[in-house]
Amino acid sequence: MASISIIFLSLAILLEAPLAVSSTEDVHDLLSRYGFPRGLFPSSVKGYSLSENGNFEVHMDNPCYVQFDDLVYYDKKITGRLAYESISDLSGIQTKKHFLWVPVTGIRAAPGYVQFLVGALSETLPAEQFDAVRVCEG
Repeated sequence: MASISIIFLSLAILLEAPLAVSSTEDVHDLLSRYGFPRGLFPSSVKGYSLSENGNFEVHMDNPCYVQFDDLVYYDKKITGRLAYESISDLSGIQTKKHFLWVPVTGIRAAPGYVQFLVGALSETLPAEQFDAVRVCEG
């Protein structure tokens, strides 16, 4: 009887915990499946995990920079919540605006455009700018 209780307790714990998936699928392909251009993250991503509720972690080899219209900084660990055409609660990405580094807190995709949220402000850029996966500079 005790072993049945342990089994039910184990099942209850498993059902309560979010399912974290580390995939062999390339993160750039994952972005594409969620309506984003493949090049939002640079080529130096070494892995990611995605939970059932959309929470994700992306792990980079090292922190680095990519030059788009603005210079973008990618931390070694990037976190957020992924849904179709939406990334919210984002941390680990910053962009340089004039002389200030500002955190990107969310990203939205629409046909032909990508909108970057920086607090209450946003900037919309052509999606084609993010089609190619770029190499990070250390």
